[in-house]
Amino acid sequence: MIIEIIPCLNDNYSYLIFDKETNTVSIIDPSEFNNCDRIIKKYNKLDYILNTHHHADHVDGNLKLKEKYNSKIIGFDLDKDRIPGIDIILKENQTEKIGNLEFKVIFTPGHTKGHIAFFFPKEKVVFTGDTLFSLGCGRIFEGTKKEMYKSLNKIKNLPSETKIYCGHEYTKSNLDFCLKYDSKNFFLKEKMLKIKTKLKDSQPTVPTTIREEIKTNIFLRCDDPIIKRSLNLNNSSEDEVFSKLRDLKDNF
Repeated sequence: MIIEIIPCLNDNYSYLIFDKETNTVSIIDPSEFNNCDRIIKKYNKLDYILNTHHHADHVDGNLKLKEKYNSKIIGFDLDKDRIPGIDIILKENQTEKIGNLEFKVIFTPGHTKGHIAFFFPKEKVVFTGDTLFSLGCGRIFEGTKKEMYKSLNKIKNLPSETKIYCGHEYTKSNLDFCLKYDSKNFFLKEKMLKIKTKLKDSQPTVPTTIREEIKTNIFLRCDDPIIKRSLNLNNSSEDEVFSKLRDLKDNF
């Protein structure tokens, strides 16, 4: 699996996936046609378009790319009426292939009702869309906070070495938020230096890994007494801690 990161719009990421064995080219969440097509042209084909959810900044390139390359568009059942040009409809926990690359559908509602992540177990790679970000998580638009927290835990429980490719470059803002409520976290401070270097060099801060996020992402640490204490929620449930954090981040 070869992955190319494609910056789109102001802060979106689309991802081209190339399966060398079968010469299969796919793209995750083509935010816009031009930037994505510039990378696709190197391969002169596009077999599949995979969408994590229906938001315009993740599907706007669908129809033009499909028209140019005769691609098949893949999306989730609950979004089948909202993803432009959808051809292949996925179900929760379904396994599917693009070339020889097998992925599993992880249903991750919260940001939207039909949001999914694409997990490639053999390659230990997950495309999380707008559910899990580096040091953050997505806003709640259509689902509930409880759904979002459950979705985050599904991703958190993947193998620790799994690489996370998310939908946006929100890492600096997320870092500032995590530092405010987890200021003594050694791993977070260590990660801060790496992030600043990458951003200074105009490099993406992704991928991150499950292991890194468990140590540094405050939204994955709602069971941590240190986080509870910083929020004055010592005796609260994980759901309550997550709800408080999401409210705070919404107004950060």
